Amino acid sequence: MGFNCGIVGLPNVGKSTLFNALTDTAAAEAANYPFCTIEPNVGRVAVPDERLHRIFTITGSVREIPTHLEFVDIAGLVRGASKGEGLGNQFLGHIRSVAAIIHVLRCFESSSITHVEDTVDPLRDAETVETELMLADLESLERRIEPLEKRATSGDKEAKTSLPVMRRTLEALRDGRPARSVECAPEELPVFRSLQLITAKPVLYVCNVDEESAATGNALSARVLEMAEATGQGCILISAAIEAEVAELESGAEKAEYLDSLGLTETGLARIIRAGYSLLDLITYFTTGPKESRAWTVSKGALAPDAAGVIHTDFKKGFIRAETIAYDDFIANDGEQGAKDAGRMRLEGKEYVVKNGDIMLFRFNV
Repeated sequence: MGFNCGIVGLPNVGKSTLFNALTDTAAAEAANYPFCTIEPNVGRVAVPDERLHRIFTITGSVREIPTHLEFVDIAGLVRGASKGEGLGNQFLGHIRSVAAIIHVLRCFESSSITHVEDTVDPLRDAETVETELMLADLESLERRIEPLEKRATSGDKEAKTSLPVMRRTLEALRDGRPARSVECAPEELPVFRSLQLITAKPVLYVCNVDEESAATGNALSARVLEMAEATGQGCILISAAIEAEVAELESGAEKAEYLDSLGLTETGLARIIRAGYSLLDLITYFTTGPKESRAWTVSKGALAPDAAGVIHTDFKKGFIRAETIAYDDFIANDGEQGAKDAGRMRLEGKEYVVKNGDIMLFRFNV
């Protein structure tokens, strides 16, 4: 469905350690040397959502099935990647395929873990990666603009529409600003998206700190937070070392006890997953019945037939209506029947915009 986040950063910042903990696997080799991750590893993770368990419990379903998000561990980038340095071509190719970027920044000192720049400076590292991505976008647009200008001059309507957007974006990149900083009118957004630029993707900065700083952060992570706020991007604190240890614990009780001993209420991974979900502008709706209670992912603004189509294409093709109960009404009235009896179940048609938390039953005919 394209709901994926790419984990990026310089080599040895903790990307693969984070990915291993995130997916609870050892799929990515976490080694103390650059380029240990060559091909991107992909992992699907469940999105934590307490609402699903409450729906499951009230309904008494046999199975509880969460919605998922995909994370891609992408090879470490180095200075000069846009010109093919290191694994630049592979890195840029893989990052173009993801919908959002999780940018891991090293915010801890360690004599046992080398840094490609010899010193630890997360703002410099962030600038290195961002610059290489902007240079790649700049090269891509500069190749395309001359043919587009010729088409516009010859009267091509599509080219005339696209050209102003491309020129503004080029100007921003030449100015050292990412494509996401370009303002577009609503009617220009399809053109902007069609440019498929890496720096147009939303970014979440993940500050990988030492264990002692996991709860409160440190001076390095504070600088990243300040940068993120200034640029309108997200920022989360995490200790990849702690997450790796938590992933090895077997029971939920053990994990909770360990986190509590560190002054933490939940794993950083849970926050990353939720933040990634939000970064992609996604919402969740639910279906529930005797066999299963299930969470489904749709983009914010999706219409009822589109939500039905996530379950099966026939549901969208033959959509008639959606029996819909708001989550709060479902809980307050102790389930589907109680909500119906209280008049809180609505019949929604093809133009209904799905709300986050809706419990839906689709009626269709094919």
